[in-house]
Amino acid sequence: MAQETHQVEHAHAEGGHASLRTYVIIGVILTVVTAIEVAISYIPAMEPVEVPLLLALSFAKFMLVVLFYMHLKFDSKIFSRVFYGLSLLAALLISGLLLFHVVLGEYRT
Repeated sequence: MAQETHQVEHAHAEGGHASLRTYVIIGVILTVVTAIEVAISYIPAMEPVEVPLLLALSFAKFMLVVLFYMHLKFDSKIFSRVFYGLSLLAALLISGLLLFHVVLGEYRT
């Protein structure tokens, strides 16, 4: 146990991994958010905001997984910048496509 703790602290000091406690906390948070997502899908009153809410919760879970389980938080800053830059580009592309779809949909009718 002491050796495992030492290895975890050593890895954390090198910037490679979070502590075991952090991974457990993130796992619990992901489980709770998933339970909330399932509950939202069964509540009829949530139907008007269901899709945006589920997308937001899914995005939050995605960021937690990328930051902690894929070690982006502890890697070199260049990886973070590339990831955030490409994510922004993807978000702009999707927003543009949705806008184009809405505008094109108005001209179809």
